[in-house]
Amino acid sequence: METLTVYRNVFLAAVTFLAVASGINATVLHADDPTQDGKSVLQRYTLRYSLKAGEKLHYEVTHAAKTKTRIRGAEEISTVHTVSQRHWDVLEANADGETTIDHVVDSVEMTQQQGDQEEVRWDSISDEESPAIFGRVAEQIGKKLSTLTFDSRGVEIKRENHGGTNASLGMGTLTLQLPEEALAIGDSWSVPHEVKARLDNGEVKVIKIRERYTLDKVQTGVATLSLRSEPLTPINEESVRAQVVQQLSNGTIRFDIDNGRMLSKQLDWDETVVGFQGANSLMEYRSRMTEKLVDGVERTAQKP
Repeated sequence: METLTVYRNVFLAAVTFLAVASGINATVLHADDPTQDGKSVLQRYTLRYSLKAGEKLHYEVTHAAKTKTRIRGAEEISTVHTVSQRHWDVLEANADGETTIDHVVDSVEMTQQQGDQEEVRWDSISDEESPAIFGRVAEQIGKKLSTLTFDSRGVEIKRENHGGTNASLGMGTLTLQLPEEALAIGDSWSVPHEVKARLDNGEVKVIKIRERYTLDKVQTGVATLSLRSEPLTPINEESVRAQVVQQLSNGTIRFDIDNGRMLSKQLDWDETVVGFQGANSLMEYRSRMTEKLVDGVERTAQKP
């Protein structure tokens, strides 16, 4: 059961931390003139960040996941549920769109259960001490996870991690890399990245991923994007597939056009991998992560 324990512990530790540490933020969309010389032309939108120094953008992030694994007849179900409050503190923003922010986690409520073990709960606001399994998260409450400088397209210029991580497990990085060109409804753009998986012989395999974004609609001041991750590297080993499916993003992102910030995000996973650890092994992964803008909310745990 050593392999099962490794899969379970790595997964639960990672998603628990990332539920409070990851996120995608906002863009501004500007419409081109829909007519030209009296003739109708295709309306296009340019996506750019537009934040102001002194702003604090508060978000609530909810992540729920259930993983069922079966190896050599032994079945185990692990669950995790996290609700966190976090914010971006906009330190600087110049006329060229270059922006510097601090990323802070204010509070978190966490529940985790592994197999037949007793469920573990913790609320950073009401509970003075955290269970050992949530110790690393507890250390980060109310502190800067990272300071990030990026351009108007969300391309990172400089990053300083203060205890957070730039890993994502498919939940999104701190900034969304936006396309250079203006988009019409139905247009797409892709952002490449890589994930790593360990082979049965111990070697590490690099898997190339393409995150494909599509502008689905712009309605009543809200732009809706769909997101789907597509592996580009052939995956022939089910053990590798079991690691990679947790790192693929599929969902919807909504933006406030006029104010240039994300309104909500929802990512879903519904994956089954058969034979990842022998012919009769099975892994089922069901998960949902949502993020929504919360105006005027500031809930920071008071540490003793």
